[in-house]
Parts: sequence; C-alpha cells; structure tokens
Amino acid sequence: MHFMIGGAYQGKLEYAKKKFAVTDDEVFSCTEAGGIKFGSRCINKIEEFTLWCVRNDADALEIFKRHRSEWMDSVLICQDIFCGVVPLGADMRAWRDMTGRLCAYLSSEAESVTRMFCGLEQRLK
Repeated sequence: MHFMIGGAYQGKLEYAKKKFAVTDDEVFSCTEAGGIKFGSRCINKIEEFTLWCVRNDADALEIFKRHRSEWMDSVLICQDIFCGVVPLGADMRAWRDMTGRLCAYLSSEAESVTRMFCGLEQRLK
C-alpha cells in the first residue's frame, strides 16, 4: 500500500495518478455521506470517511483494520487536517483526532508514505 498525505489542493491525487498509473475510473473518493470501497485501486479523501465515522459513532481505525486485506494493494490519500489551529467544537476535535490516529496506523502499514506540499513530493517512508 502507498499512503499519501498533504494539505488541501497540494496535488496529491494528480501525483498518485501519474506515479502509480491510476486512472479516473480506479479512484474512489469518500464523501461525508459515508461508505467506502476498500477494494478500489485508489481511495481518495479518507478524511471525509473519518468525518462520517465521527458523526455516526463509528471507529474508522477499527473499520480499516477489519478490511486490511482489501486495501493493502491500494493507493490511499488523506488530507492533512491535523496541523494548525485546534478546532473549537468537540466533534471537529474528535474528527481531527480520529484522522490522526488512522493516518499513524496507515503510515505504519504502508510500503511508502509521501507528503505533498506545493505540488512537490516529500518521501517520508
């Protein structure tokens, strides 16, 4: 599995498509409505899935662990929402915490971890 993180609009998806030859049809983008296709070649916007989990009292980390075999050959992309000002609302803090815990787990499981900043790749692992 290849894991990518970075801020909004930093070129994560474009880089993943080019680097790993991912087509548009192979990308599943999570939404606040929930649901995730673990078997997808590329799973984008994982932070949207964690937001759904917070709002529906689900544990994103446990869900990912249960489906580990389904995403181990995928490219996973998550927006960095855990830097900067700490949110005031309890639900937004919970979202930030859950996303951070999930990203730490995914990084430990990943073959490679890349951070995108201003369209430039920074290899972390």
